[in-house]
Amino acid sequence: MTRRSAADGAAKTPSARPNDPSGSSGSNGPSGSNGPSGSSGPSGTHRGRAPHVLNPWIRRWSGGGDARIRLICLPHAGGGASFYRPWAALLPDEVELLAVQYPGREDRFDDPPTDSMDELVTALADVLPPLLGRPYALFGHSMGSAVAWELVHELAARGAPPPRRLFVSGRAAPGTAASGTVHRRGDEELCAALRRMGGTSADVLDDPELRSMVLDVVRNDFRLVETHRPAVRPPLDCPVHLLTGSEDPGTSQRPGRDRTAGWADLTTAPVEVRTFPGGHFYLTSRRREVVATVLRRMDPSLSPVGHARPGAR
Repeated sequence: MTRRSAADGAAKTPSARPNDPSGSSGSNGPSGSNGPSGSSGPSGTHRGRAPHVLNPWIRRWSGGGDARIRLICLPHAGGGASFYRPWAALLPDEVELLAVQYPGREDRFDDPPTDSMDELVTALADVLPPLLGRPYALFGHSMGSAVAWELVHELAARGAPPPRRLFVSGRAAPGTAASGTVHRRGDEELCAALRRMGGTSADVLDDPELRSMVLDVVRNDFRLVETHRPAVRPPLDCPVHLLTGSEDPGTSQRPGRDRTAGWADLTTAPVEVRTFPGGHFYLTSRRREVVATVLRRMDPSLSPVGHARPGAR
């Protein structure tokens, strides 16, 4: 059987890369392939359709050369590095955009998936230190937020420099997030859950072959994050910025608690919150606003450039 592209995202046509929930082509899903062809070398400035592959885990979408700060992004369950590709067009040259590529999707489709949070975080902590010689920030969406939080602790234990800021999106704080049982559900229930979250194209879920590949990756990612039990750790000392969609049930405000509850207990530094209109994938329709927020918090002198992709604001 010939492998076809599939993803935790939208595919409006058969040729579209289906990992970007906005439906724009060029964003791969779990079985897509974005290789290094056409990208610049490590010392050049890169901004293109194909990422520069720094190592099996890290893709560079823009920057390099004279960039003075790195933004390292971690995808959601079922997502891949290409989810963040549209951000490259909005970032100034001072910012290098890197994205984590989890195994089992896109150009790592044939790699076995990671079995546990500890395994995933250890692998990332092994490859990231050479990239932390300049100021950096971590941005994680949904599952990526949990991975980013664990990663900051692991890097600190290894003596690596802390991030300038930790951006957590679309997920409650570790220890307060509902554990969930999505990974145990049947295919139809899992598809229904993905439709409700809004991050997966109906075209993908309605195609039996694509759906099968998507569900394998998504189920494994949900299992990883739903079965993870965070250890009790001392608080971080880096600022945390929470971004959330106003209609996202995973981070909805509960009576008597604000949206920073939980995260504020995990750092001694300030915690800020920014709420955008939308659901769990608010950061697709509000891409330009999200990028502007991230840039201002990393460095007040930074602001978005260029034009947002179709559908972004």
